[in-house]
Amino acid sequence: MSDEPTTESDGREPGSDGPPSDDSEGDGMSSEGGKKKKKRRTGWRRLLPTWRMVLGGVLLFVLLVSGALVAGYLLVSIPSPNKAAAAQTNVYLYADGTQIARDGEVNRENVTLSKVPKTVQHAVLAAEDRDFYHETAVDPKAMLRAGWNMLTGGGRQSGSTITQQYVKNYYLDQDQTITRKAKEFFIALKLDREVSKAEVLQGYLNTSYFGRNAYGIQSAAHAYYGKDVSKLTTAESAYLAALVNSPNAYDTRAHPENRARAKARWNYVLDGMVTEGWLKKSTREGMKFPEPDEAKPPGNMAGERGYLVEAVKNYLIENRIVDEQRLRAGGFRITTTFQPKKQKAMRNAVDDKLMSQLDKKNRKVDKYVRAGGSSVDPRTGKVVAMYGGIGFTEQFMNNATRRDYQVGSTFKPFIFASAVQNKSKTQGGSSINARTVYDGTNKREVMSDGRGTDYSPANEDDRSYGQIPVTTAMDKSVNSVFAQMGVDVGPKKVKNTAIDLGIPKNVPNMPEDGSIALGVTTASTLDMAEAYASLANHGKHGHYRMVEKATRGNEVIDLPDHDPKQAVPRVAADSTTDILRSVVKSGTGTAAQSVGRPAAGKTGTAEEDKAAWFAGFTPELSTVISVMGQDSDSGAQKPLYGAAGQPRINGGGYPAKIWGAYMKEALDGRPVKDFDLDTNGDAELPSTQPPATTEPPTTEPPSTGSPSE
Repeated sequence: MSDEPTTESDGREPGSDGPPSDDSEGDGMSSEGGKKKKKRRTGWRRLLPTWRMVLGGVLLFVLLVSGALVAGYLLVSIPSPNKAAAAQTNVYLYADGTQIARDGEVNRENVTLSKVPKTVQHAVLAAEDRDFYHETAVDPKAMLRAGWNMLTGGGRQSGSTITQQYVKNYYLDQDQTITRKAKEFFIALKLDREVSKAEVLQGYLNTSYFGRNAYGIQSAAHAYYGKDVSKLTTAESAYLAALVNSPNAYDTRAHPENRARAKARWNYVLDGMVTEGWLKKSTREGMKFPEPDEAKPPGNMAGERGYLVEAVKNYLIENRIVDEQRLRAGGFRITTTFQPKKQKAMRNAVDDKLMSQLDKKNRKVDKYVRAGGSSVDPRTGKVVAMYGGIGFTEQFMNNATRRDYQVGSTFKPFIFASAVQNKSKTQGGSSINARTVYDGTNKREVMSDGRGTDYSPANEDDRSYGQIPVTTAMDKSVNSVFAQMGVDVGPKKVKNTAIDLGIPKNVPNMPEDGSIALGVTTASTLDMAEAYASLANHGKHGHYRMVEKATRGNEVIDLPDHDPKQAVPRVAADSTTDILRSVVKSGTGTAAQSVGRPAAGKTGTAEEDKAAWFAGFTPELSTVISVMGQDSDSGAQKPLYGAAGQPRINGGGYPAKIWGAYMKEALDGRPVKDFDLDTNGDAELPSTQPPATTEPPTTEPPSTGSPSE
């Protein structure tokens, strides 16, 4: 090994007097004087930031954010309570501009926290903010998570603590803007330093909205359970706490179809109380869901006004036209599609044909009688009239929009329409049309692919009809025929056709089995009127409309278009219309002939005669009327045997009479128009066929509980 010193450390070739080569890294020391020399970065490495640059950038960002936070904290002060905390008034107008009602008066009674039981406080915290007592006024992680969820298309999500929600309710407005969120953030921080947690919780409980126009926990206790907040049970407290998340959806009296969702939220609150140690598990396990009382609305909503206003509010919210919180804040001027002339016509028809026949003093069953109705323009989809009940302050439940009574045989036309739409065949291979012959024997077993199904529905009053064509089966509403036809078509296809025509997908009790043929579905009169309007419009369906125009100050609210589409083939809709004309001409719906112009329709009776229906239309108007039985005290559905002095209430009776009287007055002055049908040869039976007859109703209740007529 050589003892000579190396010369490679300075980056030069031996014997060279020049500077170090460019690619030399060395140790950064020069050969002269041992001074450090800065290294040079070459190639792509020159583009990368140095650690000094990164550190500087981070520090600058931190300084900017800190500065913004400090500036925001100093500049934003706690304002005076906003006027929206007292809620503005919404004005609702008929289609002609006359006023229906003004809504928005605040129902609020403030209470001190000392008057609110701990169980109530804990229930609200379990529902909305379980970390309230040991968290800061804001939760940055939750806010970022909510913001990211909205940016990535996950929908709006709350990232607010109870303090922030209180700030929003009491000091700010409900608009979802960055400016408002920023103010909410800084006011919450300041508020957290200036007031106690107890004061914040008290303010939150007094400003939160619980539905039924009840602002604050005290008003909510009276609105739902008719008692002071201090008297609420733990189960009732959990239900009220659950309402804060979605007051409109979780009111089980107004929306019985959402009871499962409301109960799930109620369970979530109670489970949270157990998790936080606020409720014993053994106590929680023995609790039953506390059904709220029937609502008692304010006096300015008396008569039909309340039904119309509530229906419009639900329409705006459920169709996401106006956010529920914004609507509560008020200031809207809403022109509806309701026409005063037709509203009066429907009210008069119900009063003259039904209510005037009741004797509530001497017949107990007459106290159970309720009526509901909806009328839709097939061409425009506008809801022109609605009958919700005898008066909003007397019967809060809107009988026009409720979805808890079986529609009975008014569902049968959807089966026939589906058969034509899908070119279905009988078990014997024959195409299904108006002339197709079926076996109408009572309790005949339904067959599928040549095998029995153990399904043998009874006809009304256990009548047998033998071999009859479909037209006669529709005239007489023969259950055994349509139960078999439903299987021939396929229950799922029948359901899809009903949805295509306008029955909402979320309607309760629309099964995909043979029972769908007997009308176990619990749709509303509005749902049915929309679907029958599609038949009247030759199979074209467009979503119904309840609002013509809505403004808030200078802001014009965007409304969805009617935009009708061909939902089912015209031949399917027109063939169904043609067969329904026969029901009015010579079947169970002859009472509807009082309309005095061409009409088509179908009668229906729910299980145990708890409801009777007539659904029908002319070329200009689709209307559905239902007469229902309900105990006002318990809310239980009741049979209507003996009501109005009649042995039975069926669809061909009072509902058809009301329908005829309403339609005659509603269409008064308009030219008589006949149906323009394209049945492609699938017409009703020749005129030489003996007309279907309807025997007088029996004086005894039917032996079967099957939906019929």
